[in-house]
Amino acid sequence: MTQNPEVNLILAASQQHPTPKPAPGISPALVLTMATACGMAVANLYYAQPLLHHIAQVFQTSEAATGWVITASQLGFALGLLFLLPAGDMLDRRKLVLSVLAMSPFALLAVSLSPTFPALIASCLAVGLTSVVVQVMVPFAASLATDEQRGRVVGTVISGLLIGILGARTLSGAVSQVLGWQAVYYLAAVLMAILFLLLWRSLPEDLPKPPMNYGAAIRSVGRLLLDEPVVRLRSAFGALAFAAFSVFWTTVAFVLSGPPYHYNAAVIGLFGLVGAMGALSASYAGRLADRGGTGWGTGLFTGMLGLSFAVLWLGGSQLWAMIAGIFFLDIAAQGMHVLNQSEIYRVAPNARSRVNSAYMTSYFLGGAAGSAAGTAVYGAGGWTAVSLFGGVLGLAAFCLWVVDRLRGKR
Repeated sequence: MTQNPEVNLILAASQQHPTPKPAPGISPALVLTMATACGMAVANLYYAQPLLHHIAQVFQTSEAATGWVITASQLGFALGLLFLLPAGDMLDRRKLVLSVLAMSPFALLAVSLSPTFPALIASCLAVGLTSVVVQVMVPFAASLATDEQRGRVVGTVISGLLIGILGARTLSGAVSQVLGWQAVYYLAAVLMAILFLLLWRSLPEDLPKPPMNYGAAIRSVGRLLLDEPVVRLRSAFGALAFAAFSVFWTTVAFVLSGPPYHYNAAVIGLFGLVGAMGALSASYAGRLADRGGTGWGTGLFTGMLGLSFAVLWLGGSQLWAMIAGIFFLDIAAQGMHVLNQSEIYRVAPNARSRVNSAYMTSYFLGGAAGSAAGTAVYGAGGWTAVSLFGGVLGLAAFCLWVVDRLRGKR
């Protein structure tokens, strides 16, 4: 229990209406459906990454300015996390998912039809906002799972989410090479309409919720972040890891489209498959969390995060290093994310949406900052500067882990 009276009152009210757990937990089929849905929905945020050099040419913008296509999507997602996700502790999550998802096809169509660069940025902001259904479903799955299976369930759902992030690059690169970059978003709009029908048929009704005031719920998000050390620590880890992840993926298309590679969008998109192999670490990280290995696992993944950029620096001119660096970067970032979420869901079982809101808002603000800074750093110092910047972010995460371990031994 926190030391803040307002948060305590909210959590105490939740305890008066304890959340019952279904005896058998969540079924494997539903876990797979939710993992697939997360992957499809979150892909909307990342289709643009292999296309940035094309978008820069079409709208005649600089590389640094074009990076705002990614940043706007991440900022929109962060706004959804802050203002929509807490409603999952008040409303039926099934209805919340379907209501927000229904707007997604229209936001994606707006991206394709954008006549100017400012209109494109505004449309990307809307895409990010509607993609927040992903993070409504993660705590939804966690609440349906038993205590014994929660780490595995969260790991599986996040595996689907992460494969969606990385597979989006491959799909958008291939489609844009044949049909143009706008076709990617037309296709995405169709996929979101199909996903709406799938979830409408598959998602169960949510578990009963205690009565709660929306304004108080929003305020409690900030208080949970300030007053709960675990949420605060894991939010810092998440922000640093996703900032490093975004620094790389927002700038790599510029490297791969220039010398010595000169790859087209389809080939650049294939590099997402290398990262998708790293997404397999999410399931392992979930099992690691279930076995109590979060502490040393965090040290392993933060160390790997920083070291991966040393390999990626060589990747500026050597293909093997680029492939190896992507693999290790994605293992580190994704493994960290699973460990973080497994830990924060233990803090307040009846406030999982608000705890997730606090964590994920920090996470995506870190990603948005990484995207914006990455393109600026690339413009100023090229790939060497990007590699150094990403390595510093990884080192900062590792140092934070060391400090936390030393504090725990006092």
